[in-house]
Amino acid sequence: MKITNEILIIDLEATCWENDRPPAGQKVDIIEIGICKLNVTSKAISQKQSIYVIPERSEVNRFCTKLTGITPQLIEEKGIYFEEACEKIKDEYHSEPLTWAGYGNFDGEQIIEQCDWLGIKNPFSEHYLNVMYEFKRHFRLYKSVGLKRALDHLNMDFEGNHHNGADDAYNTARILSHILGK
Repeated sequence: MKITNEILIIDLEATCWENDRPPAGQKVDIIEIGICKLNVTSKAISQKQSIYVIPERSEVNRFCTKLTGITPQLIEEKGIYFEEACEKIKDEYHSEPLTWAGYGNFDGEQIIEQCDWLGIKNPFSEHYLNVMYEFKRHFRLYKSVGLKRALDHLNMDFEGNHHNGADDAYNTARILSHILGK
């Protein structure tokens, strides 16, 4: 795995349903890309933001809003199409040569799936780092732990709101910075 000096950390929020099953005719859609940049040498975390994405294959329902805080109105006011979000990431983060990371495999797999569905190029490199796996490996844990439990393990408080993409990405960057620094 190639690890660049700057790593982009992402956390996605996506359309979701109480029973984890999309209604007929709907598919999981990214509705927020939380992103920030970690400088491996300096440990600085920068460029934290939320990019809200208009769902094209499903709708934001009450359950999803309750979990993420993302409302249909927020998407209507601040959302852009996924393809535009990918262009924004390429332009603002110069993402293509950089290692990118997320807490678990969902984020990486969902970006790839949505790019494939739209027939567009992934804005990220082929070098994806699963921070959940790296945390488990680093501490020689028997099984993986969630984001909040990983922070607890490091005696760190969660900063921000859980299930906010930008805040989850930022906290993931804090964990990654810690395990890369040892």
